[in-house]
Amino acid sequence: MDRNNDTKIVTRFAPSPTGFLHIGGVRTALFAWLWAKKNTGTFILRIEDTDKNREVEGSIEQIKQSLRWLGIDWEFGPDKPSEEFGSCLQSDRLKRYREWAEKLVEKGLAYPDPYTPEEVQRFRDQAEKEGRPFLFRDHRPEKFDDWDGAKPLRFKVSEIKRYEWNDEVRGKLSAGEEVLDDFIILKADGYPTYNFAHIVDDYDMGVTHVVRGEEFISSTPKFLSLYDALEITWPKFVTLPPIMGPDGKKKLSKRDGAKDMLEYAEGGYLPGAMRNFLALIGWNPGTDQELFFTEEELTEAFSLNKIQKSGGAFNEDKLKWMNKEHLGRLPVEDKVTYVQSALPNQDPEKVAKLTPTILERIHTKTEIKEAEAAGEYAWLNTAPDYDIELLKWKNDDSAAAALPRLQKVSELIKTADFTTPETIKATIWAYAEEVGKGEVLWPLRVALSGLERSPDPFTLASVLGVEETLSRIQTACDKIEG
Repeated sequence: MDRNNDTKIVTRFAPSPTGFLHIGGVRTALFAWLWAKKNTGTFILRIEDTDKNREVEGSIEQIKQSLRWLGIDWEFGPDKPSEEFGSCLQSDRLKRYREWAEKLVEKGLAYPDPYTPEEVQRFRDQAEKEGRPFLFRDHRPEKFDDWDGAKPLRFKVSEIKRYEWNDEVRGKLSAGEEVLDDFIILKADGYPTYNFAHIVDDYDMGVTHVVRGEEFISSTPKFLSLYDALEITWPKFVTLPPIMGPDGKKKLSKRDGAKDMLEYAEGGYLPGAMRNFLALIGWNPGTDQELFFTEEELTEAFSLNKIQKSGGAFNEDKLKWMNKEHLGRLPVEDKVTYVQSALPNQDPEKVAKLTPTILERIHTKTEIKEAEAAGEYAWLNTAPDYDIELLKWKNDDSAAAALPRLQKVSELIKTADFTTPETIKATIWAYAEEVGKGEVLWPLRVALSGLERSPDPFTLASVLGVEETLSRIQTACDKIEG
């Protein structure tokens, strides 16, 4: 049987709701979505929830939230059933799997498993003892009982042969007879196994391209034998390279810092930056371009023939760099909103003025919060408390030397234009050059922030305003005078 759709590109992402959506899964979804979008096709989100023992409550919602955050939408999904093929939740499709299973039974290509789990285990143990691989087909009964649904149903592989197939990324692949076996397609509880369900679903949903991880390559001959038994045309297989850890030597794991996708969202990574970053793990546009600032730009550049065979490293430093670059492209008002959301306890007007300076120094919202926790922004709302010795410039004998300079700056500040840090600087700079930049600007910085390291004093003054700036300079003078 041909697929339901001969021309339109249809892809799917089919996660199991057994935990948070990891980086590898998200990249698979992204590549499948990009290919459908590039070809004006259909992208489907299907939930493979047939293993109820391993299902984690809340996982389906987490999957949807993660994809939506990235900007990945779906034409059909768990919340958008199709009039043609119905639900995208496998647990809602049990009747359909049984219908396809009965077709195999009628053709003599499926049979009820006659053995108990204990008997099957003895077969396995015996094969191991004899140093040979365990194959269930070696124990296939000569006659099959009628199937009443009470026992697991096994697929009877009809032809033991070497399979060859084409992968859109890997090219020609093949595997021998040793991987073909009689595997369970329906369990005794009526739920299908992955090996069976995904083939039925892909056919019903008209999937043309199966975008997947390399762990499925070894099982492909099993899938192909079942496609043939069901007389279904094979889809195109698109096998993605693995995502490697930072050292590029082993696959990425939680120990390497891989997080729940929504943790990246909470940390202040932008969806566009994450899309950009994930797309370049295992794919490149064939040019030196690394930054794709819009969904349209990335979609236009994407192609299957540029997907790499070898794994790509997950480099969080590169992700941070990309996030900073994407932050820099935000409209001014969005930049302000971004920083204000990281500093909810600070004066929003002052934060708005400080936003350009903050964004010069950070890559993520997490870094802003860490800086606040370290006291870097305490001066925004509270006049600083500091030791008098901090006012002393390194070339001076004591802090007292700063007093006349601060007094002079105070007089200049009274006539300064506080429109921008640059206009404030224009008022003070000539005096600073005359007396010494460090001699003038160091005590001014300390007076305004109470910190050794802070934004430049012109920015500090601009954020604080003229009255607060003069007040803090006077406090420093009073401190020196005792």
